[in-house]
Amino acid sequence: MKNKILKVALLSLGLLMVNVSCSDDFVERQFNQEVEQAPLKTIQELESFSRGMYNAMRNKAYYGCDFLAYGEVRSDEMYSNLASGYYVNVMNYTQISSDGYAKDTWAFIYRTVATANVVINTDISGFNASDKSSANFIQGQAYAVRALGFFDLLRVYGQKYTGASTGLGVVLPLKYDPRAKQGRSTIAETEAQIEADFAKAEQLMTTNNKSTSKTELSVAALKGLMARYYLYKGNYAKVRQLVNDVITGGGYAVVPATDLQNSYTFKMNGSAANSIFELAVGNTGSLSTDSYAYKINYDGYGNVVVNPDVLNLYEPGDVRADFFTELEGDLYVSAGEAGKYLNITGSDNIKMLRFEEILLDGVEAELNGGSATKALEYFNEIRTKRNLAAAASVDMAELKKERTRELIGEGLRQWDLRRWGDAVPRPAGASADPFLNAFPIPLSETNVGAVKGNQGYDNYN
Repeated sequence: MKNKILKVALLSLGLLMVNVSCSDDFVERQFNQEVEQAPLKTIQELESFSRGMYNAMRNKAYYGCDFLAYGEVRSDEMYSNLASGYYVNVMNYTQISSDGYAKDTWAFIYRTVATANVVINTDISGFNASDKSSANFIQGQAYAVRALGFFDLLRVYGQKYTGASTGLGVVLPLKYDPRAKQGRSTIAETEAQIEADFAKAEQLMTTNNKSTSKTELSVAALKGLMARYYLYKGNYAKVRQLVNDVITGGGYAVVPATDLQNSYTFKMNGSAANSIFELAVGNTGSLSTDSYAYKINYDGYGNVVVNPDVLNLYEPGDVRADFFTELEGDLYVSAGEAGKYLNITGSDNIKMLRFEEILLDGVEAELNGGSATKALEYFNEIRTKRNLAAAASVDMAELKKERTRELIGEGLRQWDLRRWGDAVPRPAGASADPFLNAFPIPLSETNVGAVKGNQGYDNYN
């Protein structure tokens, strides 16, 4: 069977893969148009595949919607009201190995990894000399995207938070190989690969630093994503270093209260001052009813709603409290003219990383072995831009509340609770089985034979 891949130009327009399989590394693929795969020979081809990575990331099964929703419907700040049937089995921990959420998110994250692998493994030695620095920078971006993909897979499918004796992570394909049948690595091996990829990305991108738009990874965006990962690891010294690098590098600021609402769109003269990394969408790439905005907006499906107790976290005058609207017995973070994600056409850019998250990462890292003074400085930099007086002190309990106040709805909360070791609420009647904290490995993967399922599911083997 000949190895096939989409014509390079199609990747920038939105290629459509189906039946993506990681266990045989994408051997069973169907494309609308296809040509035999050939080595990438020009910077233009490399750039096209790079755009393909970002395109895959914005799919509705990944950062376009579902991956963000997973971080909220299993948390203490939001939940699914089960409207229109979305996220019922995710919130109730009733997934099975043929579940669509588990299958589609797995497929599109690995599609992102596959595209990154083509970029990473391109031999650029024959490129024009004038293009090699740009090519190295693009390959650095691909290493970063692969690291993020493996990290996201690990959080959703890995057994770190299940207590499983096997301690399995995820499959780690490092090249495009249609003949490979690869099993899952351990958690430790998965984390080591993530860290190696981030380190390679940092080396290539800083050495060949290029000016970028906010819709592709910059050095600052890379370091922000690394800080997110190292918080998960509890490596606070590393987080302190990364946060300091982003802050001292300049170019970003907490948006003032008057601009906060608009900062969640891409209409403020291009991008808001707090935006570090976004995924470009636009009208032609609109996710429409498949978008995250449609899922959480009262005027859309109105499915992912706010725990009413969250309102008690906000002080009088906090501009962020204006985001919430109560309608028909549910509390929404997006409804009418109030909220974070109001454009239910799904054409707004997807906010991947904001400066406020970087500051909150810094607060947490400084509270754990760093400077209490610096932690308070970071904390107040946000508070004073939210119409609040500067605080006299901050501790971990307050930091946890502040992460909800500032980041609610942004897909991070479940992973915060799990890395802190805090309880993740389950609905009444849901199974208490900790194995179900991880999603099932898709049946299409375990049927191949090389990939082991997750304990607690019907395809565990």
